[in-house]
Amino acid sequence: MTELVPQSHDVVVALDIGTTKVCCLAGRKNTHGKLEILGVGKVDSVGVLRGVVSNIEKTVNAIREAVEICERQARMKFNVVHVGIAGQHIKSLQHRGILTRESDHNEIALRDIDRLVNDMYKLVLPPGDKIIHVFPQEFTVDNEQGITDPIGMCGVRLEANFHIITGQITAVNNIFRCIEKAGLKVAELTLEPIASADAVLFEEEKQAGVALVDIGGGTTDITIFHEGIIRHTAVIPFGGNVITADIKEGCTVMQPQAEKLKVKFGSALANEVYDNRIITIPGLKGREHKEIGEKNLARIIQARMEEVLDYVLWEIRRSGYERKLIGGIVLTGGGALLNHLDKLTEFHTGMSCRIGLPVEHLAHGYRESVNSPIYSTAIGLLLKGLQDVEAGKIQVPVEEPKSNGQEKEPSNVSEEKSAGWLDNVFRKTKEWFEAEPDMDFKK
Repeated sequence: MTELVPQSHDVVVALDIGTTKVCCLAGRKNTHGKLEILGVGKVDSVGVLRGVVSNIEKTVNAIREAVEICERQARMKFNVVHVGIAGQHIKSLQHRGILTRESDHNEIALRDIDRLVNDMYKLVLPPGDKIIHVFPQEFTVDNEQGITDPIGMCGVRLEANFHIITGQITAVNNIFRCIEKAGLKVAELTLEPIASADAVLFEEEKQAGVALVDIGGGTTDITIFHEGIIRHTAVIPFGGNVITADIKEGCTVMQPQAEKLKVKFGSALANEVYDNRIITIPGLKGREHKEIGEKNLARIIQARMEEVLDYVLWEIRRSGYERKLIGGIVLTGGGALLNHLDKLTEFHTGMSCRIGLPVEHLAHGYRESVNSPIYSTAIGLLLKGLQDVEAGKIQVPVEEPKSNGQEKEPSNVSEEKSAGWLDNVFRKTKEWFEAEPDMDFKK
């Protein structure tokens, strides 16, 4: 078995803990600034319900398994991961911050914006909630509104609108506990729909106005951008699993059979099913097989998907940007693989729609397996991690390889003693060489 080397400083590891899958991706930037995937580990998730950890032990086992697969492919031993968070407990709010500066002669600097952002973290929230992200939107400098970047300007009164995302402390702590039990450390926690947006949206779309809809197994996450700024985020507690449950009830079949029916024969538009084939499913022991019409299957799926899209449309209207989304809707996540879902979305919402694939930032010659909406969140977490490492916000600790099977002494005193002993040896050796005039050494 090949020995794994420690995680290098330029390699980032992303962990997407979803309702249906746990996915681990390792990657780094190549010389052209593109993302090079080093390893992919994907296993079924059984300890997560609607994006929230419901069973610590099962989730830890799934994380370990996914990470081990990824480690074997990357031939590295990981110690730090970037993790995503989602779930029904995620909420967003708008808040305004004001900073009065001492002098109007000094230019506004990054530290002034940092002070404003840090003030937002002091907001009083409902019991049990904590702030996950704070995103500045527009700034106002001395009543001059609509400024996106005030750095370098002069002014006394600096104001800003902030989009603040909060989540339950217990849900965050459970994610941290699972990762620590799996023998890893968390570098940073990122809201999953924001990570997905980094992976599948183009800058032009963010400027024009676009709604990203990430349909996962347990939740549907929405992120709305306009003029390149995050304007609204929301989590709907419905995903692909409710469609599977509907097929199970409507066709009276087992849950694994319902999932296979959805993936292999499912369509989000019943009108697109022209050839109404009959699908035969083996019955339980001693019972006859069951026959299901493909059109009836599509009707069940369409009814539930229209309900999910109603929630999406309600969130878009609630954001106030319904008329400003020139880029329309971008669908991603595992649920986006459903046949004709983009057509149904266009018919139901009256907005243009496309399926978002996370290939824009990938290096040439990427694996075919990652060219899927399933990996949008994980690739987005990788990109976010690489940005943070490049900006110097996060230092990836590099473990020193152990030599001769002996562990390094943890004591600082021992390290200082050994360092002093080595210095002494080098000094004695130098004196001995300098005392021999006849000896000639080439550099």
